[in-house]
Order: sequence, then structure tokens, then C-alpha cells
Amino acid sequence: MRRDSYLFTSESVSEGHPDKVCDRISDAIVDTFLSHDASSRCAVETLTTTNRIILAGETRGPSSVTGDLLEEVARKAVREIGYEQDGFHWQTAAFENHLHEQSADIAQGVDAGDDKDEGAGDQGIMFGFACDETPDLMPAPIYYAHNILQSLAEARHSGAEPELQPDAKSQITLEYREGEPVRATSVVVSTQHSERATSEQVRELVRPHVTNVLPDGWMCPDDEFYVNPTGRFVIGGPDGDAGLTGRKIIVDTYGGAAPHGGGAFSGKDPSKVDRSAAYAGRYLAKNVVAAGLARRCTIQLSYAIGVAKPLSVYIDTHGTGEVDTDKLASVLRELMDLSPRGIRTHLKLNRPIYARTAAYGHFGRHPDADGGFSWEKLDLVDQLKSAYNIK
Repeated sequence: MRRDSYLFTSESVSEGHPDKVCDRISDAIVDTFLSHDASSRCAVETLTTTNRIILAGETRGPSSVTGDLLEEVARKAVREIGYEQDGFHWQTAAFENHLHEQSADIAQGVDAGDDKDEGAGDQGIMFGFACDETPDLMPAPIYYAHNILQSLAEARHSGAEPELQPDAKSQITLEYREGEPVRATSVVVSTQHSERATSEQVRELVRPHVTNVLPDGWMCPDDEFYVNPTGRFVIGGPDGDAGLTGRKIIVDTYGGAAPHGGGAFSGKDPSKVDRSAAYAGRYLAKNVVAAGLARRCTIQLSYAIGVAKPLSVYIDTHGTGEVDTDKLASVLRELMDLSPRGIRTHLKLNRPIYARTAAYGHFGRHPDADGGFSWEKLDLVDQLKSAYNIK
């Protein structure tokens, strides 16, 4: 039975969080390979710690993508985030590159041939989700958690808040009544700051970035507003905590409000269905909700390595659907080819559009003119309405 009144919490982390630094570097390397050859293959992992950046993984691409270029790309990513600290500096951090060629055994399953279409890069399950709680059809807790950190990041990058440093986390708990979010019961923000800033100064610096993001009347009581609860956050980023690619998959998706298949996105080219099929699932679910066919929609896709067709397509509208879900699954498969090649082609994923996804969520973003966040488009709405004779 669905619960109508409850509390639900989601967190976000900033672009300067150690794990997000790694996601950014890994995705910048994917972009570099794709900009040199759109058919490149990447599975790039990054580790960061005190003044050290380490790459590992498998790639297949042109010789123009050299080790020196990859080091330049990694350092540029760190510089753009804003790390120029003694313990982690874009210019002085040690750099190691352990990337090697993609396994021939994997390649033969993925590559198209005379008698086979391009296969999935791995087995697995992927989920897409959408709901009508926010304008971007995202769950409200993760939506507001992301927006708080984006507001702080904009102030830091612009120079408006010079006391802020790159590493930060947010967490918001919302109260739901009759299934609808109505207010925040607690807000937690931890943000790295300069040595000279006091705890009270940081608290009051953060406050407007929370109140301006939340709807009117939603701010939590003051004794439930926690800013840097330990009292001090000067040492941060990879100097304070080692980072790894792919450790923030719930931050990347729906904040725990929807299932996750388990695979990370960053560092992977779009032949990897961990990434591309999760994007396809979001795209379809978002169009279903935007078309008014349901208020909530979860879509699961499953694949086998080397096999082109999805093994299953599952849809759950959580009791909010206006149409038969069995028919809906058939309609969606008619509107979009869900093979790896079909997804990449439909969403035009073989482009250098991934570094921008590495922080503040892969979903709930606005489509860019150059094709970034193409999975957020609502270009199936009219076709879905037509399939059900909805005007």
C-alpha cells in the first residue's frame, strides 16, 4: 500500500567533492576521445588523493589522443573546478596514466559485423524515472539538493562569495502529505571554506542560497538548519578524502526516489548501456509523464553483453497511470529503437557532451543547443498523445 504521508531525504554533492572531481576527469577524457573519433571506446576510472591523479581503464581510439593530451585534459578539469590548494592543485599534482587498450573479447561482442548488429557493452539492468513533483519532472528532494549546490557554485565561480571553496554537500528532508511534497523539515549543507571564515559567517553565507531555492514557506525551522555541523571544513577535496569515479550513482540519478541498476555513468562511452540505456529510460519516462499518461513512471531495461535487443522492457506507473502499461511498453518500443545503436542514434550520443553531466545530476537538466542532455527533450509527447488519441 502506498504511503501518503512521510519524510524523504536526498543528498547532492558539488563538482569539488572528491568523487565528483574523478567523474569530471573521466568524462572529460571520454569527451576528448569522442571529439577525435566518434566511434571511440572508453571505460575510464580516476582516483584522486592528496596532490595525486591516477587514471586506469580501457580505451580504443585514435593515436592523436596521446598521454600528454590526457594529462592536459585532466589538469584542465581540476583547474575549471577551482582547485589551487596546497593539498590538491591542478598544476602541481602528480599524474599517472595506466589506461590500456580495450579487451578484444569485449570488443568482438560489442562491434557490429556482417551477421550481427552492435551488441550491448555489458549485461545489466538500467532504470529511468520521472514524476510531476517539479518543473523538470524530477523528485523534489534531489531537485532542491542539486539546486542549492549549484547556487553556491555559481557564487563561488563568479567571485561573489570568495570564502567558499570547491568541496560541498547538501542534504534535504521533505515532508510529503497525501503524496505531495509540502515543506522541508531539515536542511544540511557542508561546504569547504577559507581559513579566515567563522562558522557563523559560513552559516549566514549559505542561508540565502537555501531560502532562494526552496519554494516560499518551505524553509525548515532554524534548529533543523545545519551548516558544517562539525564546525570547520577547511581541508577538503581529494586532500581530505580520496575520490573515485562512479561512487555517487544515487546523486547522479534520482536521489533514492527510484531504483538504480547499479552501474555508474561517468567515464563510459555511449556503447556502454549502463549509461546510454539509463539515459533512454529517463527520456521515455519523462515523455510519458509530460504527455499526461502518468504522474510517475519507472522504466526498467535489461541487456546481455553482445546482444543488440533489450531482453525486457518493464513499466510501472505506480497507480497513477491513465493508460494500459502493456500497450505503453509496445508503443514506446515502436517510438524508439532500444538497441545500443538505436539509442545512440536517436539521442545522438556519440558527441563530446559528457563532462557537463559529471556534477549536479545527469537528469533534470535542460537540453543544450549542441546536443547535451538530449535525453531531457520532450519530443515524443505529441506522438504518445496521438497513440492514445489524446488532444
